[in-house]
Amino acid sequence: MPHSTATAPAVVSEPVMLELVDEAGRTIGTAEKLSAHQSPGRLHRAFSVFLFDRSGRLLLQRRAHGKYHSPGVWSNTCCGHPYPGEPPFLAATRRTAEELGTAPALLREAGTVSYHHRDPESGLVEREFNHLFAGVVDQDPRPDPAEVTETAFVTPEELRRLHAGRPFSVWFRTVLDAARPAIRELTGAAAGW
Repeated sequence: MPHSTATAPAVVSEPVMLELVDEAGRTIGTAEKLSAHQSPGRLHRAFSVFLFDRSGRLLLQRRAHGKYHSPGVWSNTCCGHPYPGEPPFLAATRRTAEELGTAPALLREAGTVSYHHRDPESGLVEREFNHLFAGVVDQDPRPDPAEVTETAFVTPEELRRLHAGRPFSVWFRTVLDAARPAIRELTGAAAGW
């Protein structure tokens, strides 16, 4: 019986492309993900999600140590980039399911914010036009360990303590502050957000 010595062709992954935008958020082209994050950075579309349990606690994630950008730091529930042409709302729900193994019971738009932050650890740049979303989650997360090291539901006071003692993503404070009006509508003023 003949024995084949042929090897399987190497799997070549396609580069991940991001949607470049102008200052008003209008699409102007695409760029490969890593190149868009190298200095000086290229303005691109992104999203950030803030999910709360029914008692008003925010779901945080600690990014996996294997992530190329901002590994091992705490951040908002989920963040990422839509594929070119993908609506940000759909990208936000898709990535929440992929990263955390759960879907929001409710998700609403919470505005947009633009920023330009440099990550001191990696030297990469976050220059983003970020679509913000706030919502409610009823299920416990089942995180993908390649994406998320750990999760925590926190009150505003617990967040202040955690933020004072642990590293957070460079964009966290900017997106949280921009989303606060929608978060307060969602959780109620008494929740303290």
